[in-house]
Amino acid sequence: MEPLGPATPMREVTSEAELVELLGSPAPYAAQKARTSLHAVDREWLAHSPLCLIATSGSDGTCDVSPKGDPPGFVRVLDDRTVAIPERPGNKRLDGFRNVLVNPHVGLIHLLPGRGDTLRINGRARIVREAPFLDGMTVRGHRPAVALVVEIEEIFHHCSKAFLRSCAWDPGTWRPDALPGRARISKALERPDEPLEVLEEHYGPSYAERLYEG
Repeated sequence: MEPLGPATPMREVTSEAELVELLGSPAPYAAQKARTSLHAVDREWLAHSPLCLIATSGSDGTCDVSPKGDPPGFVRVLDDRTVAIPERPGNKRLDGFRNVLVNPHVGLIHLLPGRGDTLRINGRARIVREAPFLDGMTVRGHRPAVALVVEIEEIFHHCSKAFLRSCAWDPGTWRPDALPGRARISKALERPDEPLEVLEEHYGPSYAERLYEG
């Protein structure tokens, strides 16, 4: 497929009324399903979820989505309206955290491998560096230096249509070798001066062993 150029004619949607005309209105059960506190089903979902996506936005409107993963149950329920997400060693860009410092609004999607439906939480976040629950978030000897504490403003479960359409959990559709490996991508885009064999060693089997090292 050829890329579209800047001169490609497009007709934009410019109003909510036009959007509703094109896509329709939600059924009452969908429009009214958002809640403001955790249900027992939500708590159980969080206890089994090993992966969360965190969406943030800066003061200038720029956005970021960051994946967070740990053993199932890593997102701690502090009370019916508050959850905490530990931070682990990463690339230290801190994009999402920088956004939270100026704009506390966040959106979370909690996933269960193999399940198409998801749990979504929207709320206000703060970065906490000291709290009693941080000790209980220790994994492989790593106690998080900070955690993202999110006060829930809206929570609901989302249907599985996106995952069903994408077949994301169907191993028969997986083609991990269709693209260059992580080492080759890093060589092409981020670290062109480093030998490929060094990068392949870095992203090799030992990479998983260093997940909790700073």
